[in-house]
Amino acid sequence: MIFTVEDDESIREIEVYTLTSMGFQARGFSDGTSLFEALESGQLPDLVMLDIMLPGQSGVDILRTLRSSRQWRDIPVIMATAKGSEYDKVESLDAGADDYLVKPFGMMEMVSRVKAVLRRSGAKASDGVLTLGRITLNKPEHVVMVSGEKVALTLKEFELLELMMENPGIVFTREMLLDRIWMQGAGTETRTVDAHIKTLRQKLGAQGQVIETVRGVGYRIAEDGK
Repeated sequence: MIFTVEDDESIREIEVYTLTSMGFQARGFSDGTSLFEALESGQLPDLVMLDIMLPGQSGVDILRTLRSSRQWRDIPVIMATAKGSEYDKVESLDAGADDYLVKPFGMMEMVSRVKAVLRRSGAKASDGVLTLGRITLNKPEHVVMVSGEKVALTLKEFELLELMMENPGIVFTREMLLDRIWMQGAGTETRTVDAHIKTLRQKLGAQGQVIETVRGVGYRIAEDGK
């Protein structure tokens, strides 16, 4: 089931129609209030398409509420952001979005992104074990295995790997990583991120190549783990 939250009725109906025609079950909501009513009634979707500009509570605020809830925090969310608004994209990803679409977007692009996020979310095991390629990260036991061999990581290296494995294919800027892992914002020396990525790659051995450098932007882990 896909929930799409969009206040423009015509757009919402097209999104629901397209998703349904592509084999998904889908429901549309005009605002956060109606979305949370459905969630609180026990209807848990496989993914939420969430517009940023909504009446009442904004899409980013709704996303933060979802991520702060034990019951709803693992629901994948794709944000619909304004064209040319870099701030919307960064704020959405920083708040925990799995992906974003820039308006206006085509319906086939939307379906493609939905399928991609659903594939990625399949790597998020409910028992706290993440697997990508030959790398396995066990959150409860705080253990990382590469090709069956245990790898010793520092706390920050572990947290970096965990964040990227939970969001394969998503690019994180150095500033975003500083904020999430070190709890320090812009203006802080970013070379510490580069240094930790370098040592993390080294410790992962041949699998270190899955952590890709996006020149001029930051880092991401390969979506297919290769």
